Amino acid sequence: MEGRICEELTPRYYALCAFGGMLSAGTTHLAITPLDVLKVNMQVHPIKYYSISSCFTTLMREQGPSALWRGWTGKFFGYGAQGGCRFGLYEYFKEFYSNLLVNQNRSLVFFLSSASAEVFANLALCPFEAVKVRVQAQPCFAKGLIDGFPKLYAAEGTRGFYRGLIPLLGRNIPFSMVMFSTFEHSVDFLYRNVVKRKKEDCSKVQQLGVTCLAGYAAGSVGSLISNPADNIVASLYNRKADSLVLAIRKIGLANLFTRSLPIRMLVVGPSITLQWFFYDTIKILGGLPTSGEVATDLTGDVAG
Repeated sequence: MEGRICEELTPRYYALCAFGGMLSAGTTHLAITPLDVLKVNMQVHPIKYYSISSCFTTLMREQGPSALWRGWTGKFFGYGAQGGCRFGLYEYFKEFYSNLLVNQNRSLVFFLSSASAEVFANLALCPFEAVKVRVQAQPCFAKGLIDGFPKLYAAEGTRGFYRGLIPLLGRNIPFSMVMFSTFEHSVDFLYRNVVKRKKEDCSKVQQLGVTCLAGYAAGSVGSLISNPADNIVASLYNRKADSLVLAIRKIGLANLFTRSLPIRMLVVGPSITLQWFFYDTIKILGGLPTSGEVATDLTGDVAG
């Protein structure tokens, strides 16, 4: 099509999706660094920081405004790397599994595609996350990535960077599966039952509006699913427990689901919305359609 910088389902297309995912995830995670600092400290020091307001006021009083931006380099580069793999590889695996599992339920394709992409995304994220969490929760550990990486390596070696890989996968794979599936089904629902028009018949503004609504739904639902593993990741990286089982025992089963959940939803919902908005904006600028499938009837018209 005229105006496209690449055709869909080509190497250049997947590269554009990876670039869009990297830029969208990196910038949005950078923007919400203060909220992430509050979340991590509430997870690691739940007695001292028992609420969002107490955490904010205590950090401001004891460490100053700069504390709210601690770990921003880890957020930007780490989640940029994760976003590039997450979005770019999701597009690739969705085409792969669509061809492999012809006539299968589309939810299965969404689940497998997102799970496969997320494995690679977390391998890229894990070293950055290990440094970022310690920088945010341990003010004396390091200032950022430049001094944090060599310090962590000197203390624990390569293992230190991947200490939280299993719970990180346990957090992000279910989150990604639910997030992408919810997004795809929300896009389909909105076009079929709310907009009641084909995607290509809608303006770019309307398409991005659908993207934002579906993105917020995806982020909110995903945060509920992944909150227990998020608490475990913070505990392991800050040496509050030495193993997965000990972390679960120390946090408590109920606290796994409830601790820091309000601020996590506050962080994740808008963050995922912005990621999808920036990601689809980049795709539009490249002359490509926005994300999400819309089911059609036999005549090719949107149902409803």
